[in-house]
Amino acid sequence: MTNENITLHETYMRRCLELARLGAGNVAPNPMVGAVIVHNGKIIGEGFHQKYGFAHAEVNAVNSVKNKELLKESEIYVSLEPCAHYGKTPPCADLIVKCGFKHVYVGCRDSFEKVDGKGIEKIRNAGIPVTVGILEQECINLNRRFFTWCNQKRPYVILKWAQTADGFIDIIRTANTPQGSVRISNTLTQHLSHRWRTEEAAIMVGYNTAINDNPSLTARFWQGNNPLRVVIDRNNSLPKSLKIFDNDSPTLVISDTDPAQILHTLYNRQIQSVIIEGGAHLHQAFINANLWDEARIFTSPVRFNEGLKAAELKGKLTESQHLNDNILEIYTPSMA
Repeated sequence: MTNENITLHETYMRRCLELARLGAGNVAPNPMVGAVIVHNGKIIGEGFHQKYGFAHAEVNAVNSVKNKELLKESEIYVSLEPCAHYGKTPPCADLIVKCGFKHVYVGCRDSFEKVDGKGIEKIRNAGIPVTVGILEQECINLNRRFFTWCNQKRPYVILKWAQTADGFIDIIRTANTPQGSVRISNTLTQHLSHRWRTEEAAIMVGYNTAINDNPSLTARFWQGNNPLRVVIDRNNSLPKSLKIFDNDSPTLVISDTDPAQILHTLYNRQIQSVIIEGGAHLHQAFINANLWDEARIFTSPVRFNEGLKAAELKGKLTESQHLNDNILEIYTPSMA
């Protein structure tokens, strides 16, 4: 391919990625997928996977084309390898073959065992050329939760906390300290945190955080789905009057404190991702076990001078941005 063609292919695949992201928070445990149909250099159809159990991206893209006769003269771009098996919906590879596209461009291969090259093989065996690897890394990154779940047999783990400028996440609590979280971050970061909640399958806190902060763990400041609430309670002794046990969202109580076993429990429930919001002991347990994929840390100008220290984390800084007077830093494990 010439440089001009590569740029054009990437342009269409970027559009696939834009479409795919529209399914965030609604398609798990399925991956996010976008599809674009191009006829003579013009986009004539688009689609994305909108909701788990509903039509896949390829189906929605094909259905959006008014003149179906144009399909056999068109190319289709898909951010993820078309499925080749019957699940909630029929195989998309079969649909692509039936439509008779001239060429299929795939962002990345699907490592799910029921697909894993079978969709590409089925299309090629029908005589349709398939090019794989257009913006491959971007396509893999989009579905990093899905690929972690498939390849490592565990949820994608996000650690998240807010800390003061001197590294504390909470004050020193006594018997007279009123229940409730101590405000460290600002309104903007709070809204961002609630948006993140809508994008993950589960949200987790430890026993002390549930008792001291009495959090709701819902997305009250952002429109979207509430995640499954998970709380670690070794002796099943948390008061049922806590907000985490209200009817706003389901809550799962796990008595095991071993990070690997906790993730195994979530994996068996098809939980593809979990954001761990506290506290420091739980964060440190996952860090020490090397069972984390991303850490999102807000640092505010507030100082406590003393209190509960944040977990100690060593990782690769991948992003840093100012959110008014707060700084958001995102880390990944150093070996990544």
